This record gives sequence, C-alpha cells and structure tokens, in this order.
Amino acid sequence: MIRKWSGAAAGAIRGTSAPVTHTLIVLCCLVFLIGPASGLNPADGGGEELLAAQRAYFRRWGVIPADLFEGSPGITPAALLTPATALFVHGSWVHLLGNMLFLQVFGAMAEARMGQVRFTLCYAGCGYLALLGYAAANAGSERSLVGASGAISAVLGAFLFLFPRARVTSLLPFLFFLPVRLPAWVVLPFWAALQWVAASGQVGEGPGVAYLAHLIGFGLGLGYAWVRFGRATTVKGTPAPAPEGENQP
Repeated sequence: MIRKWSGAAAGAIRGTSAPVTHTLIVLCCLVFLIGPASGLNPADGGGEELLAAQRAYFRRWGVIPADLFEGSPGITPAALLTPATALFVHGSWVHLLGNMLFLQVFGAMAEARMGQVRFTLCYAGCGYLALLGYAAANAGSERSLVGASGAISAVLGAFLFLFPRARVTSLLPFLFFLPVRLPAWVVLPFWAALQWVAASGQVGEGPGVAYLAHLIGFGLGLGYAWVRFGRATTVKGTPAPAPEGENQP
C-alpha cells in the first residue's frame, strides 16, 4: 500500500522528540561501557583474562541456542530471559555504534509515528522473537548471541511500511561509497535482500553475524506496522501556531 504524506507532516514527525529511542540508546551505551566488552574497566584485566571475562559475560546475558532448545531437563526461566537481555549487550565498539546509528536514524521517526507504547512493543517483542528464531535455526549451538540488531531490523521494517517514500542517505559500494539519497522503498528492500543472501550463505556454518535474526526482525516489524497501521493512508500535518495576537481557526 502506498501512503500519502504531506510535507508539513514529515516535518512535524522529524521534529518530534523520541524518548523511547533515546532511552534505548542510552541504556545500550551504559550497559556496554560498564561491561567487559568495552575494555574500560581495569578490574576485567587484559589479554587472556579480559577475553575470558568477555566470554563469561556474553554467556550469562546472551542467548545460547542449545540452552533454549536442547537443554536438559528443560528450558530454565533464566534462559527464556536471555533473548531480552541480549538486546542490550554488544560485542564491540563497532557493533554498538553501528546499531545505535541505525536506531537513531530510523527509530526517532518510527516512534513519532507509531507512538511510544506501540514502538516499544514493536522493538522489544520483535527483537525477542528475532533472537528466538535465530536460536531455533541454530539449536545445537553453544555460542552466545548478543546485540540489538534483530530489534533494530524490526524498526527498519516498520519504517519501510510507514515511510516508503522518505529519502534515506546511503553509501553504495558500487558507487565508490558516495552518499546518495534514495527512497526507503529502494534502500530497505535492498538491505533486506543482502541479509537474505548472507544468511543463505551462512547455512551450516554456525553462528557468526546473525543475518537470519536481521531478516526475522525485519519481517516481523513490517508485519506489525501493517497490522497496526494498514488502514491509515494519510498523515495530516500539525497546523503551525498562529502569530501572537491572532486566533487559530
């Protein structure tokens, strides 16, 4: 479905605060900074000691697929919580900054359009299911899965449905990474296709970059937005305030 957006509406949405998006960014950054992955805490040591602390940290708070689907005698409540806790844990500075950049760019507008409660449900619910789906596809793996990529991919899917004609600045390799502005309906399906190709090539290789979680999250976010906002075809702009001394109609 192609929706119509007025210029005033787009401007109003871009100028709206996004407290949930910004809170998520702050929480992810704080969790990273106090954890061993940042390498900033002297108590974590260095070298092999730091690597051991990081592995233990990821195992505690990340998703271990085997604990969810091949555990004995059954799944523990702690294991069921890990797809939620893993959304706030990142493995490196590049991992964190890349995810937070995507969340800031796409999350603020999506939250303004969806509302804080619906945006939170989309982010948390789809992110949880994306990690759970990835774990199910790699049920025998003992490796930890961490990161907000599944949830942020859900935000991208919702953004595509809500703002298909919004212009997105992209860096394309075949154009020597020159920045170009393209509609979301071009950029985001192309991104999803790349995830599909990467996930297909990863079958049988075990966990690495969780491309499948990206795909699951993207599809869930797109579906969530379609169910919640499929009937809304037009967003009306907020009227500008009247000059001082004048009344609004």
